[in-house]
Order: sequence, then C-alpha cells, then structure tokens
Amino acid sequence: MDQTILLLMAALIVGVSKGGLSTAAAIAVPMLALFMNPIEAAATLLPVYIVTDWIGVWLYRHDFSGRNVLILMPSMLFGVVIATVIMPWTPESLLLIFTGLIGIWYIGRSWLRRGGGPATEARILPGVFWGTITGITSFITHSGSPPVQAYLLPQQLPKLTFAGTVALSFAFGNLIKVPAYAMIGQLEGLDWSLIAGLSVTGILGTFIGRWLTRRLPEAVYLKFLKVMLGLLSVILLGKGISDLI
Repeated sequence: MDQTILLLMAALIVGVSKGGLSTAAAIAVPMLALFMNPIEAAATLLPVYIVTDWIGVWLYRHDFSGRNVLILMPSMLFGVVIATVIMPWTPESLLLIFTGLIGIWYIGRSWLRRGGGPATEARILPGVFWGTITGITSFITHSGSPPVQAYLLPQQLPKLTFAGTVALSFAFGNLIKVPAYAMIGQLEGLDWSLIAGLSVTGILGTFIGRWLTRRLPEAVYLKFLKVMLGLLSVILLGKGISDLI
C-alpha cells in the first residue's frame, strides 16, 4: 500500500510538471528509487509521462517557441540514440552526478549574474548541445530538466511559452523512447492496470499544474523553477554519489 501511494504521488507530480511546473517531474524517479530499481521506476512512469505529455501539448497548443522546438526535437532524438547505445556500459550513478552538476552550474551562474543578464537568443549550437544532453539524461533517469532549462531559462521566455516549449519537446522526446525501451526489454512485465490508474492521476495533475502556472506571477514562476531545479540537482548529485560509493 505504501508503495502504491508513492507511485500515485509520483504520477501526480509528473502531471503537475506537464501542466507547467516543468522541473517537478524529474523528482519522481529519484523519489521512487528509494524503494524500487531506478530503471524499473523509469519504465513504470514512462507511459504516465507520455499520456500527460500530450495533455500538456493540448493545454499549451497555442503557447510555445517554434524555433526552440525545431532545435530541441532532433537533438533529443540524437541523445536518445546515444543513450540506447551507451546505457549497458554507463553507470547510472555517474549520469546522476553529471545531471545534478549541470543544474547546480546553471543555478550558480544565474546567482552570480545580477539581474540575470540580457535575454539570449534561441541559437542552434547551444540548443543542439543541451538538447542532446537532455535526450541522454531523460532516457536513462527521466532527469532531462536541468540541461533543457540551462538552455531555455537564459532566453527569459514568457512563462506560458516556456511551459509550452518544454511540453512539446518532451512529448516528442518521451514518445521516441518507447521503441528504444522495448528494444532493451524495459517494458516487459509492467503492471498495466496499475499504470492505467497512475495515468489518470497524472492527467489530474496536468490540470492542477496549468491552474498554478496561470496564477503564479512571472517572477514567482521563474524563481519557483530555479528553486526546484536547485533542489532536484542536489537530490540527483547526492543519490549519484551515494550509489557510486
């Protein structure tokens, strides 16, 4: 029963993130990893991510940056291909440490720059780099938020545009994980009746996330994302170091 409650909480968190509070979703797998194998947790939540992704796409169908989406989608596909190849030989602990360090690096950089600096443009080379890293980290641990936010947050996009860009990019990114997950056997033996219940919980979460995103002031929304990114990065770094030693 305790495990089911934690799974439902994780699904709700995923849904809230797809509704606009994007960083929250990546906390779900580390939370479940406290009592189950991280790879199993990632596979169990993948259908929930996919269902809630497309609810998020519908919610933000008019609010997204087309240029960023066009840069990120093929880059994430490239990252998923790389992750599929390297996964059997890459310790998850090292990837968790790497992902956590990316988030901490970005937060540290933003704190050192008073006023956050001028907004950057959606440039191709940084987008391809961060999109590829997002595809790799998202594939293995569903922890793609730190690298994608390291690319998008400096652009200072309006909150709904930011949320829509993330929703559309990850809807594509998570969908292309399905054949790769199936190829390496991660979708075998899943409890689909449980996943159906988790998906309904996730859908409820998307509407909660959308409601919160619409009502949070722009400055508060950005601060919330940075706080959540910092918290997530510390969690990922701590878990990676713990697993490594």
